[in-house]
Amino acid sequence: MFLIYDQKFNSNELFIIASLTIGSMLVWKLPRRFTIKESLIYLSFFIFLGVVFDHTISIEPFDYYDVNDSSAYQFMDFLSYLSFGPFGYLYIYFYDYFKIKNKYVTIYIFVWTMSALAMEFIAQALGVYHYKNGYTIFYSFPIYLFILISHLCVYKWIHNKN
Repeated sequence: MFLIYDQKFNSNELFIIASLTIGSMLVWKLPRRFTIKESLIYLSFFIFLGVVFDHTISIEPFDYYDVNDSSAYQFMDFLSYLSFGPFGYLYIYFYDYFKIKNKYVTIYIFVWTMSALAMEFIAQALGVYHYKNGYTIFYSFPIYLFILISHLCVYKWIHNKN
């Protein structure tokens, strides 16, 4: 069934544009820590995993939520997926910058998981996500946990190769 939640340019689109703009500016303005190739990997891998999980649980047979103004795919959905990139890059950037020790990795991952949940909570309140079929934000916790752990594994794999 095709659902329409909104037909105006309002808070959900503004949130996506602001998130993407602020995140991109942070990535651009921070001192370089990685090569261009590494940076592109950290940006694109987080986008890739976000899109995979989003499309896995937001379409049939699960259909747990819709993104933005309708259940149809729109340009703003694409921009919302791009905004995942800076979040993932910053996650790796600060991990590398602070040289997180192994005994603190769990805490670091947990803090970023909670940050992702907070961002999702704000996005949901502003109309970016529309939960359905019993889905709640709490189901996102293991997904963010898995994505952040996977992202860290890619970072460690790249740095072990070098």
